[in-house]
Amino acid sequence: MAASLSSSVVSAAGAGLGGLGGIAGGMGAGTGAGPSAAAERLVAESAWDLLYLELVATERRLFRTDTDTDAAYNKLELLGYRVGYGLAEKATRERTRFVDTLDVIKFLCKDVWIATFKKQIDNLKTNHRGVYVLTDNSFRWLTRMASDGHTTNDAVKAIIADHLAFPCGLVRGVLANFGIPTTVTAEATSLPQCTFQIKMVKQ
Repeated sequence: MAASLSSSVVSAAGAGLGGLGGIAGGMGAGTGAGPSAAAERLVAESAWDLLYLELVATERRLFRTDTDTDAAYNKLELLGYRVGYGLAEKATRERTRFVDTLDVIKFLCKDVWIATFKKQIDNLKTNHRGVYVLTDNSFRWLTRMASDGHTTNDAVKAIIADHLAFPCGLVRGVLANFGIPTTVTAEATSLPQCTFQIKMVKQ
């Protein structure tokens, strides 16, 4: 069941993930790929939302235990990594590859975020020493998770953490495709706001 869902998620992401295909589709202008070709790769947002919710629930049910609370998170993060890596490959196929790290981060904050979540990152900060903090004031995948906007309950925090595993992996995968190894963590203390912290890994 989990393996089948994981394969479905990868397939859905490759087909568009509610708009991801738009990046590559937009870049196809002038190369024979028209709007209809891009549209054919899109996946209905409602279908993706339901698939993602079921994937997280299934991974938690099968792999999260009292003795191993990280198993489900790690599997979801790795799945996101695979999707992000493939997305970056697809999105930059028809354009010059970025060489500057900040340009890659900006590409992530704008192009990737708009295609994936229908908006760009609201705030980007860096300490200029390899740490970037991305803030999304209304993170799409958290908007339906709580009505009071707070995450004080430990059980709720655990659920939210698992829901953020995939996007953390997606961010890490996008950056890895550009040859930038990172660790990515996310925190949501006041829903639906979410903060992603990216740390460059020295090699």
